[in-house]
Amino acid sequence: MASLPFLATPDAKRARRISRVTKCLCVCAGLVAVLSPVAARGQQTASQGLQSIMMPPKPTSVILPAANRAPDANDRMEMQQRDLKRASYEAANAERMRQLDSDSALILKLASELKAEIDKTPQDTLSLSVVRKADEIERLAHNVQVKMKLTVGSD
Repeated sequence: MASLPFLATPDAKRARRISRVTKCLCVCAGLVAVLSPVAARGQQTASQGLQSIMMPPKPTSVILPAANRAPDANDRMEMQQRDLKRASYEAANAERMRQLDSDSALILKLASELKAEIDKTPQDTLSLSVVRKADEIERLAHNVQVKMKLTVGSD
């Protein structure tokens, strides 16, 4: 600070103090501008609360008769179609899950057989059956992946 003597002068200190006071006044004015509508709303709410104790509230919403009517033939038909569609989607999802389970079990079985065969063969040779099992595992894994990505929605 010794190299900057102009910052320690009384005029510089006074200017910094005025700047801080100005910033505080701006912040206070902003808070008053933001909070005054909130406070006014709070006062209205309190006066409305007193009025609601003295007077019972008037019903503001009326349930329309159309909301309580029994479904007509078209509505019943649409509901039945929606239920049938949902049931078919659920059946398709159940079938897909069954196929995923069986394919996953087959992959596990083939992988264990492949490992056993690879352990039996010499290190640098692969038999034709090992290659075929590896191809079968790859094909099944791809099918499982595709089936898992497949999503059946009810819309």
